[in-house]
Parts: sequence; C-alpha cells; structure tokens
Amino acid sequence: MAEDNPKALASVRGHPVHALLVPFPYVCFVGTLLTDLAYWKTADVQWEIFSDWLLLAGLVMAAFAVLAGLIDFLGNRRVRTMSVAWLHVAGNVLAIILAVVNAFVHSRDGYTAIVPTGLTLSFFVVCLLSFTGWIGKTMIYRHRVGVAN
Repeated sequence: MAEDNPKALASVRGHPVHALLVPFPYVCFVGTLLTDLAYWKTADVQWEIFSDWLLLAGLVMAAFAVLAGLIDFLGNRRVRTMSVAWLHVAGNVLAIILAVVNAFVHSRDGYTAIVPTGLTLSFFVVCLLSFTGWIGKTMIYRHRVGVAN
C-alpha cells in the first residue's frame, strides 16, 4: 500500500492553515513594491504612507504564516527530509529578514526612505517570495504535502 501524503499539522478541518495565510503577506509586499514605485515616480507622500502600512501589515500576516509553516515543518519528519522544504524555509527566512530591514528603511523620513534602498528591498522581497511560493506549490503538487489522501 502506498504511503499517505505528508500531513499539514496546522490545519482547520483538513485545510492547511499555512497555505491559507501565505497569500496575505505576499499581496501586502507586492502592494509595497507598487506603492514604492508610485512614490518614486510622483514623490507624493501618500504613497510612502501606503508603503509603510502595507509593509507593516505584510510583516504581521507573515508572522502568522511563519508560525503555521513552522508547525508543519518542525512537526513532520517527512517534510523535513525534503530538500525543497529546506529551500522554501531558507528563502522565506531571508525574505522576512529583508522585509524587516525594509521596514526600518521605510521608517526614515523623506525621499531617501524609499528611493533607492526601500524600492530595491521591496523588489528583492517580492522576487524571493515569488520563488519560495513556486517552491511551496511544488511541495503541494509534486510531493503532496498537506493534500488529503
């Protein structure tokens, strides 16, 4: 008999919580990049404020997604044996570290809070999260992590 799929331990009625939460910080960080671009082009302070709030919301939601992801990762030996899982975790840790640094950069006043450092960090965070999201989808569709039997 085939072995069962690796289970997501953090789940509600069989639905993996990590997979439910990850779109929220991703959208916030993409929004941060877009509002950084808008601020770069217009120098309108409204866009800087939007970026600050989107970045904060993304970090708060990322904390919940990280918690659910760590429960799944640390609680399931089969998931920890997958090299793609380690790549997923490492990329997400790097993205969160860059996002925290970006929050400190965004906390400065003036044009230099966004251009060029904040904009560059926002770009790298979105690129990293896009990559780790692709790796996460690989874990779901190829390795069947969190998929019902």
